[in-house]
Amino acid sequence: MSAPAVAPAPRKRRGSTRGGETAAGWLFTLPAIIIVGVFLVAPIALALWVSFTDWNGRNSPLFNENVEVVGLDNYAAITTDQTLTRELFGRSIRNNVFYVLLVVPLQTALALFLAVQVNRRMLKAKGFFRTAFYFPSVTSSIAITGVFLFLFAATGVVNRVLAWFSINGPNWFADPRGVIHLLLGRVGLTGPPPGWSDPGFLGVTAWDWIAGPSVAQCVLIALAVFTTSGTFMLLFLAGLQNIGAEVGEAAVMDGAGPIRTFFSVTLPMLKPTLFTVLTLGLIGTWQVFDQVYLTRGTPAAPTLTSPAYLAFNQAFENNEPGIAAAIAFVLFLIIILMTLIQRWVLADRDTTGMGRKRRKGDDAEGDRPLAEGAIRLDAGPQGGGGLT
Repeated sequence: MSAPAVAPAPRKRRGSTRGGETAAGWLFTLPAIIIVGVFLVAPIALALWVSFTDWNGRNSPLFNENVEVVGLDNYAAITTDQTLTRELFGRSIRNNVFYVLLVVPLQTALALFLAVQVNRRMLKAKGFFRTAFYFPSVTSSIAITGVFLFLFAATGVVNRVLAWFSINGPNWFADPRGVIHLLLGRVGLTGPPPGWSDPGFLGVTAWDWIAGPSVAQCVLIALAVFTTSGTFMLLFLAGLQNIGAEVGEAAVMDGAGPIRTFFSVTLPMLKPTLFTVLTLGLIGTWQVFDQVYLTRGTPAAPTLTSPAYLAFNQAFENNEPGIAAAIAFVLFLIIILMTLIQRWVLADRDTTGMGRKRRKGDDAEGDRPLAEGAIRLDAGPQGGGGLT
């Protein structure tokens, strides 16, 4: 007697399982989505709304009868209108441009140099040097700025050391003179050429645009390089440790020296890390605030003002949050533009210079093994061997 047939178990629908997984995924990510929405997306959207209104900072900017929509007037006040606000914004942009042009390359080069040194096999006490170089990055920027204010005071340590070499150091934080203006004064050009004293881009004269960083700003540049190079050193160090030792050994076997190996092999392989470091450097330098805040009130303060500090000043001292929000979003667009330019500059390009390099699977090197395999198949078995 044969056993009774057993009915097969009902098969679960694939669609229902996938729908449950999707619902579970949304459920797990919902707390993070709520936090990001409440504390990031909503404030950004509110700030964008404020930039198009004349809100004075009192009560709520939403559903307020006293708040009027002014359109692009706040943006015009800092870019096109012949007002003092436009000139202040132009000077802050001028100051920040010199700050970025000097800090980003210097801190990147110093961080890469330190990373290469602490990554050497023969270096002893690597942990000590890594900690020592990184320590300024974890120290409070307010505390370090206070130390630099003490060191570079008129009778500070720096000027006392310079006096040993018969050099009269300047009153650093009280000297608004531009470095380029000082160099031009050495060759007899002490004033602007004809036409260079008229208001130009963003209300700033051409003579002021080429002034260079002020003597006071040079101290802030040195401070920024000193405090940020340690952090970027760790990023470069992680990138260097991801490069296998056999890569350098192969370069040495090909006859490349240490300098050629670094610039032709190591540095190209660090391009992703370099892009990250430059991007973080651009963001940090365009948003500099605390150092400028601590040096406010000095005679050189107009040459130290940054857009971030100007936005703070407009919002909390001049009761112009609309203009402050407009400054913030213009600064955001500047950072995005600089990042895109940097990404284009660092993009891989083919050897002919005709644009970006194709992906590995599409370029000639990636197709070479396939072509060689096709030739072997056409030739058939060789030397008693063959495909099995």
